[in-house]
Amino acid sequence: MALASEWWRGSDDTSGTDSAGSPRLLYRYLLVLRFVLVNIVAIALLAAIYLQGWLDDALVGYTGWLSLIIFAVFAFGMILCAAKIWSVSTELNDVRASVPSATSRAGKYLAAIGERPAEGRSLSANLLRLRIINYIAIVCHFANTLVFLGLVGTVIGFIVALSGVNPELSATVDNVAPMVATLIKGMSIALYTTLIGSVLHVWLMMNYRILATGTLHLFNTIVELGEHGVGRR
Repeated sequence: MALASEWWRGSDDTSGTDSAGSPRLLYRYLLVLRFVLVNIVAIALLAAIYLQGWLDDALVGYTGWLSLIIFAVFAFGMILCAAKIWSVSTELNDVRASVPSATSRAGKYLAAIGERPAEGRSLSANLLRLRIINYIAIVCHFANTLVFLGLVGTVIGFIVALSGVNPELSATVDNVAPMVATLIKGMSIALYTTLIGSVLHVWLMMNYRILATGTLHLFNTIVELGEHGVGRR
């Protein structure tokens, strides 16, 4: 129960250790575990919706092409996020074990602070924070792009809907049915692309929050390691 409560609070505490003094396996890859669990649930929900046939109309015609483009951007963002989560998790484990690579962010930071006074270490810490923020920012950009693509689909949908409306022909009953059909088609494009873009945006942002939490813990751990190293000298 205690372990579960720690997970839901988002804690990355590594107080649980094995006999060698290293973080237990579950804690070592807690960040990756969160990522996997969140996406398993999301994929299961998506599969259930697909099997219910609620996405059939979103996968045909112009709607299908626009949906495919949006999903391709989402998939690339997810792959990028997964790679960064793994990288952050690996480096976090190395820093916690006090054995960061010389070429890693932690190694470069520790080498940079050297014998610097407190003011110099503070400047290096701020630079490290900016680098870490910039490292994960691209995932957030991909998530925001999904919303914009959904809005582009909305505009295209309205254009398609209005393209079939001709006030001069609306007085004839035979011409009304094709206009209504075109209007419905355009509205379908607008609504489905907006919905898909918004849902995938939320999905990717959930993963971005996991990544952001991990990078925050990484930053704090690196700075603490540096300060402890200075205190021992």
